[in-house]
Amino acid sequence: MSRRSTREPAIWRNPDIGSVDRPQALKRGQVFVSWRLFSGALILILLGALGFFFLSDSMYVTGIAVGGLETMTVNEVYELLPISGLHVFWLDPGDIRDNLLESPTIANATVTVGFPPNMVQVIIEEREPALVWEQAGEAAWIDLQGRVMRQREDRQTLLRIQADPILEGSIGVSIDPQVVTSAIQLHDLLPELAAFRYHPDKGLGYTDPGGWEVWLGVGSDMQQKILIYNAIVADNAAQGIQPREINLVNTHRPFVSMGR
Repeated sequence: MSRRSTREPAIWRNPDIGSVDRPQALKRGQVFVSWRLFSGALILILLGALGFFFLSDSMYVTGIAVGGLETMTVNEVYELLPISGLHVFWLDPGDIRDNLLESPTIANATVTVGFPPNMVQVIIEEREPALVWEQAGEAAWIDLQGRVMRQREDRQTLLRIQADPILEGSIGVSIDPQVVTSAIQLHDLLPELAAFRYHPDKGLGYTDPGGWEVWLGVGSDMQQKILIYNAIVADNAAQGIQPREINLVNTHRPFVSMGR
């Protein structure tokens, strides 16, 4: 007779049974935060930030910070810009710079837009005046390119050009650059003269200490004209001639006017 086994029948056991996830107990010091609560708080923070950006007065332009000024004022620069009361989000640095460069006094400008307190920061480079132009009771600064600028202060060191009374009305927006460069060249040759005259037909001129008028036109040949002029003055003195006018507008056809 066979021996009967005393082993119990085998039973299949699933190892996953009984391992269903259960909420783990929080460790001491930990706080459970619902994702819904977190997202709600985030939305409130974003709404608060948007409300601050669009409702706060500090985000609207009421002034600007300006550097690099020499003769202009901050208020004068601010008045050039149509940005008063605009929100910072609507500001375009390129547009602001273009508005600034419309001023004849401003040669260059750098514009930065940020957040308060200095939302709009501007660095200005002003044009340098080359001489003072006087016409019909008005005086203005002129730069090397002939641009007309408002005379902001009295600089005694600047060369002065007195326009002939035949030129009536305001100075305008520009002067022929050749007149400006000719005047500077002539002043380098005759530094003792602080002012010259300007006639639309005779160009640049002045009154000689001897009492006669000198007209030299315009152009880059001022040095040659001065040499010719000195030779004519010496010849007149040798002959005892007292001229009324010495005209060297055309170096090929200089002439001397006599009498009163």
